[in-house]
Amino acid sequence: MKYVEQTRSISSPNGKIQLKYTTSAENHFSFDVNYMDAKGQHEILSIPVIGMYTQDGGGRGLILKSVSQPRLVKEDYTMLTGKRKHCFNEGFEYVYLFTDSLHRELRLNFRLYNDGIAFRYELPKLNQTVLSEELTTYRITEGTKRWMQKYNSGYEDFFPMTTTGENSNHHWGYPALIQTADDVWTLISEAGIGRQNSASSLKNEQLLTDYKVCPAENTKPITGNWTSPWRVMIIGSLADVVESTLVTDVSAPCILEDTDWIHPGNVSWIYWAYNHGSKDFQIVKKYIDMAAELIWPYVLIDWEWDVMENGGTIQDALKYAEQRGVRTLLWYNSSTAWINNGAAGPLFKLNSPENREKEFAWLEENRVSGVKIDFFAGDTEETMAYCLELLESAAKHHLLVNFHGATIPRGWQRTYPNLMSVEAVYGAEWYNNAPVLTDKAASHNTTLPFTRNVVGPMDYTPCTFSDSQYPHITTHAHELALMVVFESALQHWADRPESYLIQPESVKNFMGQLPTVWDDTHLISGYPGEYVVMARQKGDAWYIAGLNGTDQEKMLDLDWKFLKNGKYQITLFQDSGNKEQQWKVSSEVKDLSQLPNQMNSLARGGFVAVIKPTN
Repeated sequence: MKYVEQTRSISSPNGKIQLKYTTSAENHFSFDVNYMDAKGQHEILSIPVIGMYTQDGGGRGLILKSVSQPRLVKEDYTMLTGKRKHCFNEGFEYVYLFTDSLHRELRLNFRLYNDGIAFRYELPKLNQTVLSEELTTYRITEGTKRWMQKYNSGYEDFFPMTTTGENSNHHWGYPALIQTADDVWTLISEAGIGRQNSASSLKNEQLLTDYKVCPAENTKPITGNWTSPWRVMIIGSLADVVESTLVTDVSAPCILEDTDWIHPGNVSWIYWAYNHGSKDFQIVKKYIDMAAELIWPYVLIDWEWDVMENGGTIQDALKYAEQRGVRTLLWYNSSTAWINNGAAGPLFKLNSPENREKEFAWLEENRVSGVKIDFFAGDTEETMAYCLELLESAAKHHLLVNFHGATIPRGWQRTYPNLMSVEAVYGAEWYNNAPVLTDKAASHNTTLPFTRNVVGPMDYTPCTFSDSQYPHITTHAHELALMVVFESALQHWADRPESYLIQPESVKNFMGQLPTVWDDTHLISGYPGEYVVMARQKGDAWYIAGLNGTDQEKMLDLDWKFLKNGKYQITLFQDSGNKEQQWKVSSEVKDLSQLPNQMNSLARGGFVAVIKPTN
């Protein structure tokens, strides 16, 4: 069948998202993504080029043979961690079947959900061939607002707003956020990385408007069937984007038969205040004591624990933590990226299967609860396979996992629910390294909920009331609000014990009782880089937190439509504006109609409210 200058449309179940595809007489295929809201139809972006080349000549000269009828995709699943416990999705799947000049098939599988689009390539019956190039390109018109991060292997940079692709840098990491109308947004990312995949990033080296999907190194020959990761676009209002679970929706279901041993929670963390504190037994004891006093379940003993001194070894620290009723997490160097020039240990404990099995068995025997693994070598296929091996091996020994110096989450938190968190963020640790975060933190903190944290857990290591090597100028209430606004199944409290333990009892009680996993999440209001108000539910309680990202006082908009009529006990933590007494804490019973529709916030400030029904 010959396709000549045809344009056809497919839609999401609710009809709001449309994908128009055009085929030309020259067998050129392109797609346009549109979104319909109450104000009409909006052009989101186009995908002017698609395709996947292999080294043996496959993927050239594509001819479209057929487009399938829509197949309903419907899932209902439960997450142990994340922004929502009960996840539901529904979408239409369409398969575009092509043949190439070698008469081999290429399938392009599109799924249109009510909150976005996911698509991937499927190449059957390969024979010892290597993937050489992906052609997928997103065209973002000049003038479109976008928040994108310069690519680096640790995904640690800012998301500055710009309206152009003109930049000395032309390499960008996921996720990428664009705004095409007043409240029409798209977040571009990917999901579903398997052992035969590398992760990808975006490059606009040829045209400012054209962002090409560029997989990292993937040189192993493939025989049999191969599928790419899902290319993901979350589309809708800003709330639709923030609340979406599309990244886990298209990821493989949980493969662990037993998950009863997985317990998220709060963690006391040494490194921010004492970079080398984990090799000092006396300092480690202070952080164990703090965890016990604040009723936090975990302490993370960071790098250099293998050379612990000053009155005790790691075995002594593990024993002391057990006596205090605190579970332990231990740091490891992945030994793939930083292994020379003073690289910290433990080194080379996890690389080979036999060493990894020995080490994880030792951890399980010593009742260690999890591992933080650091300094990975980018997004290559080899690194992705290593991460998957670590997750699977750790699960066998009932170990929680936190990846640092690593790629962003791409849905593994569903498949391997022992993955508690991932760094991949310019977080509070940078107060150690450079003066940059001091002035940028407030705006940065109000950008991350709309970008990085949408796609998965984020180990920012938040809530510091005192200073590290470089000061912070965000307020106390801003810092406390980070613990609700930022989602991570393990929340690492970064400050020193003497800073936390001098806080008012009401603040300490909040810190000790704060959940780290949520039944539901709602974005109440916000705009990237300016402010955010987030609501998260745990049981019958709602935790509401707001951040002001500007250098001026600001009224933060509130909306209580997620609450039922009735009376509520509201406990409010605010900045007092008084340096001698930082907190203004109140608790009172109010009817739903009496709850405020705005909350005042100091410059770079914030607030936290805990709301519970009284009837």
